[in-house]
Amino acid sequence: MNECVLVVDDDREIVGAISALLEKEGYRVLRAYNGMEALDLAVTPELRLILIDVMMPKMDGLSAVLKIRERRNLPIIVLSAKSEDTDKILGLSMGADDYVTKPFNPQELAARVRSQLRRYTCLGDVNAASQDGEIVNGRLCFRIQERTLLADGEPVRLTATETKIVELFMNNLGRVFPAEEIYRRVWNEEAFAPENTVMVHIRHIREKIELNPREPDYVKVVWGIGYKMEKM
Repeated sequence: MNECVLVVDDDREIVGAISALLEKEGYRVLRAYNGMEALDLAVTPELRLILIDVMMPKMDGLSAVLKIRERRNLPIIVLSAKSEDTDKILGLSMGADDYVTKPFNPQELAARVRSQLRRYTCLGDVNAASQDGEIVNGRLCFRIQERTLLADGEPVRLTATETKIVELFMNNLGRVFPAEEIYRRVWNEEAFAPENTVMVHIRHIREKIELNPREPDYVKVVWGIGYKMEKM
């Protein structure tokens, strides 16, 4: 059976466009046009994921997310024209698993849907906790003994140097590392103008683990200081 996705937006053209995109990807799509309709359809047993807009009549998307969370623990991706960090944080704190701003890239949206569904169906719990021998951070899982990285349960093909950088970040979630320190720890030698070398490797890592490398969720630059792995 094709996985079932609920698309909620008061703009019927947007619902139609997203539905066409997801149906092309092989999903079965349910449609709703306000928060109240979303609540009615959220109890559908075969439903596996919800895409929901924030600004809607009758009941806004975030209020609907709160009520849906009382009934279902399935992936919810919030859609919004607002891109400010405060709005993103509010959406995630109210129970959303991901946040996409309009206008969105269709390929990125489809990738985020696949990512959330893979985590939900393969890992059993979207917010999996850390286990012995593993460091789990959102979509990422670093297996300490094997020194391998998984994204959404799938192995990521990293070079030896990329693996060392990822290992450093995953062991120190949220800590900011200057380029000089990354170079010294990974290459085991003193750094001389290491910024470009480190930057290239960071870019390659982002291309392999981020859903949208241009707007990374995980490996972040802290301007004027260095890089960090965001704790999810």
